[in-house]
Amino acid sequence: MIKRLHPFSIGLLGLLALISMGAKAVQLPDFTELVEDSSPAVVNISTEQLPATGQGQGQLNPNAKELNEFFRHFFGQQPLDKQPQRKQRNSLGSGFIISQDGYVLTNNHVIDGADIIHVRLNDRREYQAELVGTDKRTDLALLKIEADDLPTVKIGDSDDMKPGQWVLAIGSPFGFDYTVTAGIVSALGRNLPSDNYVPFIQTDVAINPGNSGGPLFNLDGEVIGINSQIYTRSGGFMGVSFAIPSNLVMSVVDQLKSEGRVTRAWLGVIIQDVSNDLAESFGLDRPSGALVSRVIPDSPAQAAGLMDGDIILEFNGELIEQSSELPYRVGALKAGDLAESVIYRNGKKMDLSFTLENYPSDPDQLTQTQQQENRLGMVVGEIPEDMLRRFKIKNGVVVEQVLGGSAARNGLQQGDVITMLNGTSIDSVETFMSSVSDIQANHSVPMRVIRDGFPMFIPFKIVE
Repeated sequence: MIKRLHPFSIGLLGLLALISMGAKAVQLPDFTELVEDSSPAVVNISTEQLPATGQGQGQLNPNAKELNEFFRHFFGQQPLDKQPQRKQRNSLGSGFIISQDGYVLTNNHVIDGADIIHVRLNDRREYQAELVGTDKRTDLALLKIEADDLPTVKIGDSDDMKPGQWVLAIGSPFGFDYTVTAGIVSALGRNLPSDNYVPFIQTDVAINPGNSGGPLFNLDGEVIGINSQIYTRSGGFMGVSFAIPSNLVMSVVDQLKSEGRVTRAWLGVIIQDVSNDLAESFGLDRPSGALVSRVIPDSPAQAAGLMDGDIILEFNGELIEQSSELPYRVGALKAGDLAESVIYRNGKKMDLSFTLENYPSDPDQLTQTQQQENRLGMVVGEIPEDMLRRFKIKNGVVVEQVLGGSAARNGLQQGDVITMLNGTSIDSVETFMSSVSDIQANHSVPMRVIRDGFPMFIPFKIVE
């Protein structure tokens, strides 16, 4: 027999459900006060570019002389052929004020190539900014405007952030000033194919062109990042965006203020993550650390005795859980600093000390190997012994990491073994790099690849 509920009971249950739903809704954050307090310190940034000397002046029409005289006589203007000409002014991004005397932070790519930089405040006041300094590696730029008693943001500790926490962005997407979007932290310490130095904060906050350089706030109204990049296939937001952590930002700001440029320490290694399979093959009890796939010649790493295949487990007293953590730890130090590390080699842990050097300012100093890897969009290394035995192969190189570029376009995958390129048998990394240097751009050559034990040829083309 089915029992029927009394109408009063049904109504009571409905009321309880509504109360429960209301309680859950109350748990959602209200960003109103945060936006009101923080918006005055967020700015819109636009730039102008002046044409090179002699450009943009063209040929005057036959009546130019009369027109010049007319404008000079009645309006006091310069002749048409003497007036400075500018490219169209573009609203390119966002920024925020970090000091009452007018220091403003934004992305380097927002102002890159600009001759004139304009900063517009929330109250519509506008200033022409001086460029104090830039750091292309972290995509940061420090500006200065001549003003006092300006509203400022509070800087937070990005190391305190955790996945799942609420964050909020204020910026000018598509030129719509002071647009507010919110979401959560999706992940921490993200490395991107185009950048393996910055440990990005990944969020699902809606970020679009024009948000670049704007602040990312936590619920306490503190800036914990600068919105910098998005992952997109359409040109617009697709649910994944990336911010530069505030702790890294402020370490750069200090140098830009004092020196106008940034110098950072350099170790001289190419690294990759330790996957579960790699951890097992090396004898580690779990995946951790940064696996050294290449030691750069004449680098601090080589001088200290670091070897290809070593795994850096600790650096300067900090555990390295993921390879993305190492570049930031190294870059935070200065040339001449002594850094202690714990590495894993041949099944044993050992201590190693590095005397760090300045990061080379000239990319050519990073050796031909790095240049080739950038050209290919991948990192290759010697084949581990267990892989040689498992696949019963005698020579070749293994694809350790696919960064993008030509490797991704040609469908190469991590773990592929390359045994032949353009008719040349590959028996070492050096042979492979030499063969790559002989390949003409935009010309397909045969590449023999072993994938999961199955050999095949693919057409390989380096697109430049």
